[in-house]
Order: sequence, then C-alpha cells, then structure tokens
Amino acid sequence: MASEFRGYALLVGVGECEYARLSLPVTVKDGTALRDILVDPALCGYRSENIQLLANESATQRGILEGLGWLKGEVEQDRRATVVVFYSGHGWRNEAGDYYLLPHDFDPMDKQGSALSAAEFTQALREIEAERLLVIVDCCHAAGMAAAKSPKLEQFQKGLVAPGKGLFGPLAEKSGRAVFLSCSGEQSSYIRDDKTLSVFTFHLLEALRGAGSLPGDLTVTVSQLMKHLGRSVGETARGMGVAQDPLFSFETEDFAVALLRGGKGLPEGGWDAVKGEAMSGAQVQVQASGDRSIATTGDVNGPIVTGDGNVVGSGNIVQKLNQRGQNNMNLGSAQNFSIGDTIYNDKE
Repeated sequence: MASEFRGYALLVGVGECEYARLSLPVTVKDGTALRDILVDPALCGYRSENIQLLANESATQRGILEGLGWLKGEVEQDRRATVVVFYSGHGWRNEAGDYYLLPHDFDPMDKQGSALSAAEFTQALREIEAERLLVIVDCCHAAGMAAAKSPKLEQFQKGLVAPGKGLFGPLAEKSGRAVFLSCSGEQSSYIRDDKTLSVFTFHLLEALRGAGSLPGDLTVTVSQLMKHLGRSVGETARGMGVAQDPLFSFETEDFAVALLRGGKGLPEGGWDAVKGEAMSGAQVQVQASGDRSIATTGDVNGPIVTGDGNVVGSGNIVQKLNQRGQNNMNLGSAQNFSIGDTIYNDKE
C-alpha cells in the first residue's frame, strides 16, 4: 500500500479575470501542475480529497475565503496535519499602502470592495490551527496587464507590485509557519520562455520532486524548498536577462510539507540520478494541465483532446505524440486525425 502524507492544500490560480486586462492563464497551469504533483502517490502523497484547486470562475473573493474556511474546518479535526496555501495571480497596493490580492471577480471600479485585502487573507490564515502551515504567494507577474490607455489605468498599474516581506512575514513568527514570496517587492515574477509555467512554480515542482533533497531524505521539507528555490529561481531569471529573487520568512524549526518520491526518497546518486526521469514526467503533467486536456503514452481510440494548442481528433489511433513549446507538435504516426484552430493569446 502506498504511503500517504498527512496534508491539506488550497491552491489558487486566478487565471481568467472578469476584467480581461488582468487575465493570467499561466497561473491556472501553475495551480494545476502543483495539484497534480501533490496528489501523485509516487511523489508527494496527498489525498485528492484533501486538496481544493480554485481557478478561473471559482477563484473569486468569496471562493478563496470559503476555501480558507474549508481548511480551517478540516484541521479542526486533524490539528497535526500540514497545510499548504498557494496563490498565483496579481497583487495590488493602493495609494494608502494597503495590499490586496486580485481574484477572478475583481472590479477596478470597486477595488477595495472586490479585491481580497491582505489583512483579511492573513486573518483567515491565522484561524487555520494546523501544526504546520506553508503559505506561498506568487504575485506581480511581469506578463500581467495590457498597456493602459487612460491616466486612471496607468495609476492602477503602478500599484501592481509584489507584496514585500514585511506584509505576510509576521505569519511566520508562530511555530510551524513559513511564508514564501516569489520575488522581492521591487521585482516581477516571470513566466518561463516556453509559457508552460511561471519560473517560480517550475522550480517549486523540481524541489517537490527532490531537487533540494539528499539521499536518505524521505520527506520534502521547508528548508529543502528554500535551498532549491533560493538558488535556481535567480539563476533562471538571470539567464532571461531579468532579476527575480524569492523571499522567505521562516523563524522556527524545519518541517515536512510532502513525501519525497512516495516516501522512498532519493537513490544513492541523489537528484542527479533521477532528474532526467523526474522532469520527463513533469513535461507530461504540464502539457496535460490545460482545460480538458489529456496526456497519454499509450494508444488512444476515439479521443477528443482539447486544451492549450487545441488538438482534436475522431477515431484516432495515436502511437506517439510529443509536444514542446506553445503550439508545436511532433507526431510519430496516426490515422484520421485533424488539428483544429489555434487561438493566440498575447497575455500568456
């Protein structure tokens, strides 16, 4: 019987916004890819029913608060559990210095009323009385907003900034608490050149697969995540010609956030011995994380496959299908297949 990790998670990828200028499709990919690795029994070992993923229409102000309330209720029955809260989307600071997360239903004509204030978000987190809580905030996406065409919008855009360590940092002062921010308050959070994931989330997934761990480790800990993210995010960003340095608030003892490779840990060769296999699996997971997407390594009879890239078939037998980048496809052999329209979204 596979091992299980005693954990719960609320994952928010805001994605499409009612105010279309703020839509960030990659944030849904971030949340979906993280969910997939957490529930994998061969990797992190969370129960699927212990995870909520909020994306697009479900990532509203009310939906996020209800999700945090769900976590609070779950851990009241299981206080020794570990909780992960992940938010990928826009953040905004008003002229008074108050910080807000911008959900799916954010209305720029009612900013304070429709956004989720950091104060309310933090209070809801404080009410989750789990022994261990990791909060991950990936805000201030560089690809975020189309060019403003009015002075009011220009002023609003100036407030789209990362939260800064001082905002959520006090959460980590309690035992068993850690807060990760994807970048400093003066920086932006970048998307990988292949548009599959944000830079931060890509390296977070690497760390959950063991990139920051050593042979003999059976769980992935906060310090291991920090070690890998602190090194790799900055390196990748510099390779893109930009700066992005994660911030961590972690004042107390280390704690586990997931199983490592299903509780088996790394082999004697460490991460280098499994990196190729591990990241090959990550490629399949990411390519299957779009809306209604399907990934397979075997034959498929009569599939309808839709998602980013829009591949649709009828009565197909697909023997080999590899996809790299945003819209490319390398097809080994197939019968009676068709490729539908591809719609380009310059906000991805």
